[in-house]
Amino acid sequence: MSITNHTNEDPWYVHVALYTVIAILTVILIKVAIIDPKEIMEREAYYKKEARLRMTNLKQAEILWQKKNGSFTDNLDALINFVKTDKFVDSIVNSIDPVTNKSSNPFVKLSHGEFTPDSLFKTPKSQQRFIVRIDSSEAVDSVVTPAGKLLRVEKKIVKGTRYLIEDPDGYGTVGSLDNDALKNTASWE
Repeated sequence: MSITNHTNEDPWYVHVALYTVIAILTVILIKVAIIDPKEIMEREAYYKKEARLRMTNLKQAEILWQKKNGSFTDNLDALINFVKTDKFVDSIVNSIDPVTNKSSNPFVKLSHGEFTPDSLFKTPKSQQRFIVRIDSSEAVDSVVTPAGKLLRVEKKIVKGTRYLIEDPDGYGTVGSLDNDALKNTASWE
């Protein structure tokens, strides 16, 4: 009985191919498991920060609009045009506080380092327009004679005592349509 010792060695190129496949799969795994999620998280953090900066500037624009016009507005185009062209806004943006000797500019700088009114139209992530709404309420008053006879019922519709700015991408809201205590308050503060 003869025992033959057969060694079954694969050719060298099979080993090289297998090591190459292992190396490629390792690189793909590192990219998918470590690098891509980090980039996604950094991008999400940027979108969140930038959206909130823009909503803060929209809040300041609403406050200035209300100071000048007596009520808030839900017209985003008119609001941004007001910020860009109104002399009242320009005088506040370019004034210096005499007590602190600092700028009275209520607008914050965006991530790129400056305030640009045109950036207030859209969210940084999906490029959808910010949602701006105002409240509307109806006040009913009865006019009665001293004898108790009803003369007339007066209805008065009041608009714009509260506003809500909402990010369609879900990074927060500013203000409230229902609660005066939340006027000018951001959801992330």
